Amino acid sequence: MTPRLDPLPAEGNPPEIQLLLDGAAGSTGGAANIFRTLAHHPGVLRRFLPFGGKLLFGGRLPARDRELLILRTAWNCGSDYEWGQHARIGRLAGLTDEEIIRVAAGPGEPAWDEADAELLRAADELLADHRLGEPSWTALAARFGPEELIEIILLVGNYAMLAGFLNTAGVEREPGVEGFPELG
Repeated sequence: MTPRLDPLPAEGNPPEIQLLLDGAAGSTGGAANIFRTLAHHPGVLRRFLPFGGKLLFGGRLPARDRELLILRTAWNCGSDYEWGQHARIGRLAGLTDEEIIRVAAGPGEPAWDEADAELLRAADELLADHRLGEPSWTALAARFGPEELIEIILLVGNYAMLAGFLNTAGVEREPGVEGFPELG
């Protein structure tokens, strides 16, 4: 992928921008290109970091559930950057390599337990219809409270928005970060 917007340099930016980039780099474990590209609009980056950080690092959802939702969103939105970053984060959250690859098959894959399949279905529904149907809402509400339900909805929406940015701006994966799995 050829970037349409080149990432800003890692160092030597105006102090306001450098401070944002240094803060983002310390919390992401290497997801630099997204933030260095967003830094073309420092005001947006400044406001985005606390929101995205809350969903990623300070939310109520269990990390494994969060990563299933993000990976399914990345797959559905065709964002290999998002996929690569969250495959790595997903492993840290307890997902196996086999589960990460299986996310691409979706909620109908028989190896998923019902709880995992429901999360993948939720991501699919939110992306297709911008709402959860009654069966999905009922299933998730039996397992999660209001805060987690809100996070599920906003998490999928946030990562769909990011996928649109990443795909359109042509943000490239960092060296060594995997892209989509080879399915076959």
